Amino acid sequence: MKEEAAHPVLNIAAWFTLAVIAALSIYLATRLNGQLVLETLHSGTFWSAVAVGFFAQAVDGALGMAYGVTATTFLLGAGASPAAASASVHIAEIFTTGFSGVAHLKYGNVNRQLFLRLLIPGMIGAVLGAIFITRFDGKALRPYVTAYLLLIGLYILARAFRKLRARSAEPRHVGKLAAFGGFVDAAGGGGWGPVVTSTLVGAGRDPRTTIGSVNFAEFFITVATAASFSLLAGPGIWVLVAGLVVGGLFAAPFAALLCRHLRARTLLIVVGLLITSLSAWNLYRALAS
Repeated sequence: MKEEAAHPVLNIAAWFTLAVIAALSIYLATRLNGQLVLETLHSGTFWSAVAVGFFAQAVDGALGMAYGVTATTFLLGAGASPAAASASVHIAEIFTTGFSGVAHLKYGNVNRQLFLRLLIPGMIGAVLGAIFITRFDGKALRPYVTAYLLLIGLYILARAFRKLRARSAEPRHVGKLAAFGGFVDAAGGGGWGPVVTSTLVGAGRDPRTTIGSVNFAEFFITVATAASFSLLAGPGIWVLVAGLVVGGLFAAPFAALLCRHLRARTLLIVVGLLITSLSAWNLYRALAS
């Protein structure tokens, strides 16, 4: 590991991440039986979810965003209710963000100071967002967040075609940004990566360490969100969850390695195009509905 990854605080965070994943895996294993496993392995829905989970996590791990958008779109298209889709994605993200974050740590993509500045405010924002969405309609926030992301995506694209200068100074207002990102993620059904990664990269942060740090912090935000919602999934969604998890676990190391070796300009262009296109489409759908 790189020097940054060898820091005791990051090692503790990594071991905690693996412990949570192990505990949840054991819990889920106690709910399985041989017949259910065989039915799952022979299910076309499961293997479709594996493919989507792989693609969604490859994008999210390499760019720091868009797992929730991709996976949720698939689940809704498969006929799941919005509540079941949200539950499935958040449960799956506990596994995928955890392994992705540890992979980023292994490849030296995590900046300790940035990670710590994101952690607590992001978790607080997630809890507040979960409380908010149980009392108000979180969908009302989406047009405003989408418009913001569209502007951020265009700004990132503009930066990608100018001379890149990494800033050595730490960005300001990271805590406020993390709290907002966590709130939007819980209240709007996603947005931690797009809001936080886009803003930090647009402000001049190094794309590689920004993506790695935001991705690792996302695990803890996901756990806080899932705990706040007290997710109780019905048996019908576990095939989807299993497929998303399996596909995501295979993609996590590949995505972290891809992030490490791609040039900063390339990452900026891909992030900018992804955010701009997704935001433009989502804004069109919000205004047309």
